[in-house]
This record gives sequence, structure tokens and C-alpha cells, in this order.
Amino acid sequence: MAVPAAVARLLEDYSTQRSDLAEDAAKVREVTGKDAPTEARVRAIMLHDETGVLQAVIPESTILDLDRLNEGAGRNLRALPLAELDELRKRLQWYEVPALPDLTGCEAVIDARLSAFEEIYLPSSEEDKYLCMSRRLFEAAMGAVKSMQISVRLPEIAVNHNQPAKDMDQINKAISSFTSLRIQRRLEDTLEMPPLPETAQRIIKLRVDPEAGISELADIVETDPSLSAQVVSWASSSFYAAPGKIRSVHDAIVRVLGFDLVMNLSMGLALGRTLEVPEERGDGFTPYWEQSVWTATLCGALTTAIPKERRPEFGLAYLVGLLHNFGYLVLAHVFPPHFSLICRYSEANRHVDSENCEQYLLGITREQMGGKLMEMWNMPEEVCMALRYQKNPYYNGDYSVYSALLFVATQLLRKHGIGEGPAQPAPQSVWDYLGLTRERAEEVLQELLSMSEDMKSLADNLAEATRS
Repeated sequence: MAVPAAVARLLEDYSTQRSDLAEDAAKVREVTGKDAPTEARVRAIMLHDETGVLQAVIPESTILDLDRLNEGAGRNLRALPLAELDELRKRLQWYEVPALPDLTGCEAVIDARLSAFEEIYLPSSEEDKYLCMSRRLFEAAMGAVKSMQISVRLPEIAVNHNQPAKDMDQINKAISSFTSLRIQRRLEDTLEMPPLPETAQRIIKLRVDPEAGISELADIVETDPSLSAQVVSWASSSFYAAPGKIRSVHDAIVRVLGFDLVMNLSMGLALGRTLEVPEERGDGFTPYWEQSVWTATLCGALTTAIPKERRPEFGLAYLVGLLHNFGYLVLAHVFPPHFSLICRYSEANRHVDSENCEQYLLGITREQMGGKLMEMWNMPEEVCMALRYQKNPYYNGDYSVYSALLFVATQLLRKHGIGEGPAQPAPQSVWDYLGLTRERAEEVLQELLSMSEDMKSLADNLAEATRS
């Protein structure tokens, strides 16, 4: 494949200025992702401070250690705002910011690990295309830049995907690393978490009562004025296009939302009010309640597309979507002085999942924290397992249909810029297990995307309700 014109001009300049690089420049080629070894791929992470913009060039299979970079460079760098990053990509007409200072016009720092590779693969101007060049040419293209150990290999960050029995030890270890307390009490005392809200407790009891009906649910919701108003508002929204005016919770259940949806929406909202949504979040990441509403609605919609013999319960599917990111609130509650640092690392390392940054900084992930808290609160096991295993598409234990559904939903949404982190393709085994096809799932999502303004309005209502 031909290299982009901007790179071709640079290569010609290198050849003219240094005859010893002419042969290396002539061998530069563009390849597809399948022909670019993962360990030799690099990416440029754009950062800034009051001094100016800097690009850190690191292997794609690592995360950038911001603390180490700032210490070595004597600066206070953080990720370039997403709007400025997008503008830079647009101006350069490049899919990713090119890891070439001559194109970006920015100061650069390269990771010392790159000296180990004979060939370097740089993101090209189009998605899934890489420029392959010799290390010698790459170093010449970098110019007189600093080389420092500024990255951490992902295999060195051991995220616990499969051993929930170790979650307690890891949580205690993470907390003890950031406090002067001796962590030898029960988890509830250690975390100083609020108890399960009374409304949620009553709804859980209602779930397992075979005689429970609409009147009992309406009675529970109506005892909480804020929750009652939210349910009526939800049912009255343009998203549901209900005929006539919704005058009561009973009306909302019978005419629009249904028993399951109101029960699980009420539970999710009750839990959401126990912990504050932090004001700070990673730049460019979807706000908490907006992400929750999208995920819950997509989980529910995908459920109806799954064959009946494999179909999970709609209400629980909606609830796991609504609560899927609850561990984010727990992290902000338990580690308030360090939550800002987690946000900074996530901004700078958009090429990896947030769990890698959390594991590196804290030794624990939001999925472990959220799943454990749901367990402490005696939430339905389906919810506990879904939150705990949502990022492990190969989990096949109890209630794995919910974690698989959540994995598919979150990755589909990420592909369309909703959520945080890069989209990870679901393995075929997950699609087969759910009885879904990629094409059908995308169709379902497209239907929801056409109602994005309505979805945002629902999310804004929820966010307002949790603040009241």
C-alpha cells in the first residue's frame, strides 16, 4: 500500500538530508492491523500544561505512567482536551494523531522500551492501517527527543477477572495502601458505605413475593415523593409517547412502563441516590446517568431480540444496565483524594480500558468494588454477577447471560462514542451464547440512536432526581 502523501514528503526530506537513511526510507510501507505485531505498534498521547503541548510516544500494549513522565520531564502534564485532540486530527486528516513530531509540530518524548524493536509500526492516516519503518529511521524522525521509561506493560497489570474470592483481599489491600488504618474490620465498616436504602429493600422483598402486584409496587414508590415524581415523569417523556396525560404511579405502571420496568427503575434510582456522582470526570467521557440510561435501554432492547429459550429476564437486564457503572461511584466515595488521578490516567490512556488504570493505581477495579457492594446489599445474584464479570466475555458461570449481555451492550455503545474506553469486539462465542448476530444487535442500537435527544432528556431527569 502507498504511504500517505505527507509521510512520503517527510521521507524524501530525510533521504535528502541523510543519505544513510535513503534505503530505510524507501522500505517504509503501509500495512493493515493484522500484519502489524501488537507489541511493536506505537501511539502518540497528546498532553499539555502551561508550558505547551507534548506528545508521548509509547507502545500500544502499554499504559502511560503520568507520574513518571511528569517527574522525568519536570512538568505537570495532563491529557489534551478531547475537543482540541479532535481538531488536531481533523487538521492533519489523520485517524489517530501521527507519532511524528514533524507532522504535529509538537515536542515529543519517546518511551525507552521502543529501542528493543527492529521495526516500529505507527498508526497511519486511516483506521487499522500502520506505517512500518526501521527503528533507525523512526529514531531519526523523532529527532533529538528525550527517551525515558514512561510506560507500564499491560501484562504487568494483573486485572482480576476470574477470582472473586480474592476481591476482599484486594479491596482491603487497596484501601490500606491509601490510609493509615489497619484494615481488619468487616468490609462494611472499612468502606463506611451507607446501608441499602429502605425503598430498595422493600422492592427486593417485593421481587420474591409471588403474590405481589401493581398496587403493592405503586404503594412503595408513592411513599417516596421524589421517586414517585420521577416514575411519572419517565412515563410522560416523549421517548414512550404515551397517549393522554399520566396522572399517577399506577397509571405509569399500567399504561406505559409495566411492572418490571418500574420496579427495576425504582431500585436503580434508589441506589443511585446513596452515593453522589462526582463532579469531576474524565474529559470527553459520557456522564454517569447518560451512560447508565443508554446501557439499560440497550440491554432491555437486546433482550427482546434474544431467542425466548435463552432470553434473560427483561427487568433484571434493564437493572444491570442501569447499575453497570455503579463501581465508578464507589471508587469516588472510597478513594476521594485519588479519584482525580484515576480520571487523569484514563484521559491519557484512552487506548485501554479504565480497569487497567484502576488496577495500576489502586490494585482494584470498579467492577470488583461494584460487584462486592451489590453482594453486601443482598441485591439479586444476577446483578452481582453481571457487574462483577461485565468485562470478561468468557465468563460462563452462574447468570453469565447477564454479564454477556452487558459486555455486548457496553462495547456496542463505545463503538458509537457512548461510555468510556475503546470498543472491544465481542468474540463469536458470546454472540452464539446469546443467540444474537452482530447485524441484529447493531440494528437494535440504531433504532435507539435515532432517539438520542429523548435518551438524553431521560438521563437529565434521572441526574436531577438523584440530586434532590
